Amino acid sequence: MVFSIVLLMLLAVILLYQMAGWVGGLAHAGMGSRYSRTVGPKIDEVVLEESSASDKIAVLPVNGIISGQGLDQGGASVVEVLKAGLRRAAEDDEVKAVILKVDSPGGEVLASDEMYRAIVDFQKKHGGKPVIASMGNLAASGGYYISSPCRWIVANEMTITGSIGVIMHGYNYRGLMDKVGLRPEVYKSGKFKDMLSPDRAPDQIPAEEREMVQKLVDETYSRFRNVVAEGRGWSRQANKGGGHALSEDWVEYADGRVLSGREALEHGFVDQLGNFDDSVARARTIAGLSKATVVQYQQRYDLSDLLRLFGKSEARAIKVDLGVDFPKLQAGQLYFLSPVFVH
Repeated sequence: MVFSIVLLMLLAVILLYQMAGWVGGLAHAGMGSRYSRTVGPKIDEVVLEESSASDKIAVLPVNGIISGQGLDQGGASVVEVLKAGLRRAAEDDEVKAVILKVDSPGGEVLASDEMYRAIVDFQKKHGGKPVIASMGNLAASGGYYISSPCRWIVANEMTITGSIGVIMHGYNYRGLMDKVGLRPEVYKSGKFKDMLSPDRAPDQIPAEEREMVQKLVDETYSRFRNVVAEGRGWSRQANKGGGHALSEDWVEYADGRVLSGREALEHGFVDQLGNFDDSVARARTIAGLSKATVVQYQQRYDLSDLLRLFGKSEARAIKVDLGVDFPKLQAGQLYFLSPVFVH
């Protein structure tokens, strides 16, 4: 009986929710072309620091692994949430600056590059709304990649950053297969069709294949270096010589090593040492604000999102919480990822 009552109450809530959406649609029907259905993640605005001023500084948090996939392959990805936040900041005339609050070890190459391009495009189209990067505990590899195009970068002296590089990770289990008497049968249309296959003996991998894979990694790494050089160069120009320029030997420190915030400042990878409050102060200075209300954009989950999660068959899986979410690296995929998270 209790279960039946709970079920009826849930059905009643769903019905009311659907009716509210239907009524809302009718209310907007008279608006003609001015009404459009919102596409993408829904964004809420939460006040972090109240002010009597109408001007705002919008905070966009980027936490965890950078991926083009949503949580458990459902919902919006970190890329979509960032783009939605930037759209919200662009449409709000009261927003005068944006703070990119980064706490990430990096992640997928393509996802990182999409976020980088979104930030670059935002600053080009809305030059009066500078983007300031505020680095938290970790802003390494892809986390630094998305920070590099920002107008100003603030890092704590104990922030772990840098790790400028590319990694492709995989396993070769042919030795184990030989031990258990398992032999693969492969039919292929070309010499390199089974490229990166994990069931070949090391002596079966052509030298040309290794060269091609390394070339792909090197090209992506070159792109990373160019992004850093262009971003830091642009920020110096936009700040009229303010901030820190890259040191002459900065490339030597872009070899995958991690750096503390202080080391990053010495080599010009960041502009200032400080915390989040210092980032807010810098945003006010660059935007020419005496005071401003600080708001944070975050994704909103409603009943439809909850019902979609209930309907997912993957919900049968059991997750063991070890205190940290490790990325599920896919073999053959390139990552801007700090090495501490690879194994």
